[in-house]
Amino acid sequence: MSPKKRCLVPCFFGILLNALLGVTSGAELSFTLEPSDIIAVQEQPLMLHCQVDGIPPITTQWRRNGIPLADNQYYTMFYNGSLLIRRFQKTKSNSSTDEGDYECMAQNSFGLVVSRKARVQAATMAEFNVQPVAVQAEEAGVGRFQCQIHGLPEPVISWEKDGRPVDTKDERYTLLPTGVLQITGLCQGDAGVFCCVAHNSAGVKYSAGARLTVSGSQSSVYKEPMILVGPENLTLTVHQTAILECVATGYPRPIVSWSRLDGRPIGVEGIQVLGTGNLMISDVGVQHSGVYVCAANKPGTRVRRTAQGRLVVQAPAEFVLPPQSISRPVGTTAIFTCQAQGDPAPQLTWLKNGQILEAGGNVKLRNNNSTLTIYGISQEDEAIYQCIAENSAGSTQASARLTVLWADGLPGMPVLVRAEALSPTSIQVSWKEPAQNNQEIIGYVLHIRRSTDPIEMEYQEAVSKVTLQQAVGDLEPSTSYTFYVKAYTSRGASKPSESTTESTLGEGQPGAHILPSPPSLFTKLVNSSVVQVVWEPSSKMGQNQGFRLYYRRAHAPLFTGPLTFHRNVTQYNITQLDPTLVYEIKVLAFNQHGDGNATVRFVSLKEAVEKSVLNTPCDCVKDEQSKTSTTGIIIGIHIGVTCIVFCVLFLMFSYRGRLMICKTVRATPQASRGVTLESSSQAALALNGLGRTSSEENGSAAGKITGDSNELERLFSGPSHCGNGVDSSRMLESSPLSNPLNETQLSTLPREDFSLVMEGDRVTQFLGPGSPSRTSADRRPSLRHSYSVTSDSSLTQVH
Repeated sequence: MSPKKRCLVPCFFGILLNALLGVTSGAELSFTLEPSDIIAVQEQPLMLHCQVDGIPPITTQWRRNGIPLADNQYYTMFYNGSLLIRRFQKTKSNSSTDEGDYECMAQNSFGLVVSRKARVQAATMAEFNVQPVAVQAEEAGVGRFQCQIHGLPEPVISWEKDGRPVDTKDERYTLLPTGVLQITGLCQGDAGVFCCVAHNSAGVKYSAGARLTVSGSQSSVYKEPMILVGPENLTLTVHQTAILECVATGYPRPIVSWSRLDGRPIGVEGIQVLGTGNLMISDVGVQHSGVYVCAANKPGTRVRRTAQGRLVVQAPAEFVLPPQSISRPVGTTAIFTCQAQGDPAPQLTWLKNGQILEAGGNVKLRNNNSTLTIYGISQEDEAIYQCIAENSAGSTQASARLTVLWADGLPGMPVLVRAEALSPTSIQVSWKEPAQNNQEIIGYVLHIRRSTDPIEMEYQEAVSKVTLQQAVGDLEPSTSYTFYVKAYTSRGASKPSESTTESTLGEGQPGAHILPSPPSLFTKLVNSSVVQVVWEPSSKMGQNQGFRLYYRRAHAPLFTGPLTFHRNVTQYNITQLDPTLVYEIKVLAFNQHGDGNATVRFVSLKEAVEKSVLNTPCDCVKDEQSKTSTTGIIIGIHIGVTCIVFCVLFLMFSYRGRLMICKTVRATPQASRGVTLESSSQAALALNGLGRTSSEENGSAAGKITGDSNELERLFSGPSHCGNGVDSSRMLESSPLSNPLNETQLSTLPREDFSLVMEGDRVTQFLGPGSPSRTSADRRPSLRHSYSVTSDSSLTQVH
């Protein structure tokens, strides 16, 4: 079935359902006190408590192991919900027992709820399964006695020596809650017969006696550290107490330490050391689970012995998200969610009015029973639903009520629902309007599913009130489908109509119209004149022979085509298109029965090209490289032109220039190398094409002049030659890297031919007599500056 057909809630019913859906506030019926596990004493009365809060009248009932209890000579049920067992008996004369799992049930007009299970057991005391044994130990050594006995409640263990209670005030005596007696630093006075005493509500029992013999001391002899008894594996429930025993011997006396195998700290809260090395963890939690390592360390050395035991802490089930009471109109879907945690992970069970709810029909359980879904609810689904979370450490329950909304004056159910197969992929469904309250009907909803699918696979189609039929398409050939209809008003939905079942026609069946379904069609722009067309055959299509492709300019009278393709071909490139036009493209499938319906797409090549251009990523690095490359070429051209100009000038004025330079050098003292040069740098750069206004380059005259000075020094970096017969071309070939400025560099051009005038921020370059000047935009009062080129290649302002 096509996803586009699936509509869980029709659009025009959305506002209606939102107005009707709601969550009830408050609990119509819930427990304020539930019975707890208890250990009963034989032949003694026992009271189980149960308190309920809700809308009266409320009736309570008890059951044991799922069987209701009667109010008789054995049981009394009080008005407040409590149960009295008059004389508890583990085994009665009729072979029955008062032991078992007790549940309290409460009921009112809204439904029925069941409490958690409370386990009732008789107090017992078994025989000792571990008796103390005789111990022989040396002075200053360790003596240990142990006994074990099972009972309900857990027996309390004490010890006697020679018929008298052991003095536990002596720090050398350590009595563990597990029934172990440890004696450290033995002496001759500790010798005697020790007996274990166990007592609980069922009675008192004595173990057999065991003798402790203390021999002479050999404490001066070195002994390797040794662990006599290490920690045992324990499985406890949260809030219990864990005792991890560790008894070590050796000389010198070893030091006992504890750690966790996973490296996590043991902590200090609720942690206590008993005796010489036993670890007690009070009020254990899940975080205490792990492997604990006991180490016996020889003082001052790295010699050690270890033993380890695993502690498993279980947590009873508790709710993270209990179910919430809800209200839903007739015919809609109700969903309850229940999430619980515990260790081990709890199992979830649902009850409906106290009875176990099984999946099936319109009821679906998902996600390990954490989600309860009820489809197409009716008055029969109105009840109290409970989520029971249970694991080996305990159980808990939470309840929620489903209220089914049923407004007066709702229409009756649609009648005479009929279905007729039209083709292998479509069925026509028709019906008649309800006989009752049909004046306010605003529409119908047709429910559709394959007959073999579960009800949650159902999907729906909305139908206008003006029509009483619907052609359902996109179905599978030779497949059975089930249909029913509901009528909707502004106050709710009717009851569902009677269901009808019909099968689609088979391919090749007489009367079947088995033309192929339209294929899916996709287009992709290859370039400004080529479009790639891709199509996919419909999954509901029968045997087809191929495809036909048509295309034309939008609104043109005729298509180009058809272009016919084999059934295995699913794409084609349309070329030589006009990039300024919009094209219409259609593809259809055909077989021996003819052409199926076509799928049409419009493609605008112009918009696609513009979008492609606009979305072209910017290769900034490439642009920067291109810009740098272009700048380098321009600079190179400028340098070449400059060289040519200066060559011509040198040829023209070589004699005059050399004579003037030599005279100037002879007239200037050797110690004074600074010579005033007015605007020669600027003039030189103006000649070679690199001179620009200050606003174009650095935004200031000073920055421009400094840059031009550097360029001037680069161009005129060769040594000065005076009357030595070296021509001007050799001078221009000198490298600035190989010939540092060790003497004053002077321009060979006549000084009077070039000048630089700065008027505030206004810079005027005079390129010679009669040449046009370049002027900055800002005009201010004239201020003439002169600049001097010194031997350190710097440009110095001279006032």
